[in-house]
Amino acid sequence: MRFPRPLAALAVALGIPVIAQQPQSKPVSLEECLQMALQKNLDIRIAQYSPQVGALSVSSAGAYYDPNFTTGAQQGYRKSEGFAGVGQFNPGSNESWNERYDTGISGYVPTGMTYNLTGAVNRSSGSATTLNNKGELVEVDQGFTYTPSIGISVTQPLLKNLWIDLPRLTLQLERKNLMQSRSDVRAQIIQTATDVANAYNDVVAGKENVRVQQKALELAERLEQENKTRVRVGTMTQLELDDAGAQVARSRADLITAQQQSSTSQNTLKRLISDDFASLADTRLEPTSSLAVVPESFSRLDSWHKGITMRPDLERARIDLEKQKIQLKYNKNQLFPQLDLGGSYGLSGQDHTLEPALDDIGVQRNPNFSGSIRLTVPLSNKRARNDYQAAKLNNQRLLLQYKQKEQSAMADIENAILNAQSALERVQATETSRHYSDSVLWAEQKKLENGKSTSYQVLLRQRDLTQAEANAIQAKSDYNKALARLAQAEGFTLERYKLRLEIR
Repeated sequence: MRFPRPLAALAVALGIPVIAQQPQSKPVSLEECLQMALQKNLDIRIAQYSPQVGALSVSSAGAYYDPNFTTGAQQGYRKSEGFAGVGQFNPGSNESWNERYDTGISGYVPTGMTYNLTGAVNRSSGSATTLNNKGELVEVDQGFTYTPSIGISVTQPLLKNLWIDLPRLTLQLERKNLMQSRSDVRAQIIQTATDVANAYNDVVAGKENVRVQQKALELAERLEQENKTRVRVGTMTQLELDDAGAQVARSRADLITAQQQSSTSQNTLKRLISDDFASLADTRLEPTSSLAVVPESFSRLDSWHKGITMRPDLERARIDLEKQKIQLKYNKNQLFPQLDLGGSYGLSGQDHTLEPALDDIGVQRNPNFSGSIRLTVPLSNKRARNDYQAAKLNNQRLLLQYKQKEQSAMADIENAILNAQSALERVQATETSRHYSDSVLWAEQKKLENGKSTSYQVLLRQRDLTQAEANAIQAKSDYNKALARLAQAEGFTLERYKLRLEIR
């Protein structure tokens, strides 16, 4: 009886026996696992959002220089009543209409300059009460008057805000932040790739350990069967048979532990290479590689050079220094007084109809221009001076922090090299131990067959061989992990595993 996965828990609760689904085998290489992790690892996918947000922040900061378009219309009416007084007389009332239509483009350029391009058309009309030649009060319609105009005005700072101002500071810092977010993604990919390589190595080692424990159980069971025969013929005591039986139980327990550890390693690797753990829950990953040991030569100077130039944390620290230099440049420019140069130029026309009024602009009949310069000097400038001194101190602090990170990186690399070297030496030592333990067990078994040894001695030799084989597997695993950690310390992981970095 087989239940769909959603009903399995209910079936167990009701006491209905459920047949466990046999796991499906999926052969995988380390290269395949790394590619799957690049595509589906959730840590990498989460990290890749930061550059996307950073790119939008850069675009938003740059939008400060986007021009602004404005347009509008205005209409007004005014009426004035006449009045009479002693010795004076204002003849009657007058009224006027005024309309204005304007449009313009304004904005900033990355030199601190502001500009404003304008174009407008005014139309006015009205009537007034006045005296005619006969001394009579009459209302006169004044008709339409059109007054079009165009012009441009600019203001350019010459001292403060000339080299860099707040909008340029913000834009440059956002660009550096984007670079740091990309460096963070690279750091996450390096970390994940290292974790995948180590997890894959654990899966291979776990598979080997299960094989060793299965072999140990088979040896123990075979010795137990042989001892039963010896007990029946009277050449061995029941106590020695019990020792063999106890060893069988211990070997079986060790096999169960090895299988559990192997399954745990499988789950770790599945989590790293997939964004849907449930889809791989019933799949057993079968590594296509063995615990190969490829001796490598190590160069401290070469590894240090890689680390200083390629480690993401040092890259981020260098960008912090660049950001602080930008901030220092801005704070220094703020020490200067404000000196602004301004200018404007325009043309206008006037007529009772629109077309002749526009012709006035075409022939530049009524030009106007102006120039100005304005100096603003803060009497103390204390804030700007304090900000500049603080920026200098922060720059010195970041320099020391970078030196600190650089030394830590060099120490990490040195330790990683030592670990790899010692791991390689342990591989050779444990392999020699395994070879001798195998020979000793074979000799002890022969002695037992000839009545010159005891079952207990054979059990000891079996344990020694099992431990030696486990130590050899662990040494190989440690060496491969040490190489992965050395590549991570150098910032060389992507190059080591030939991974292409694609930051969306």
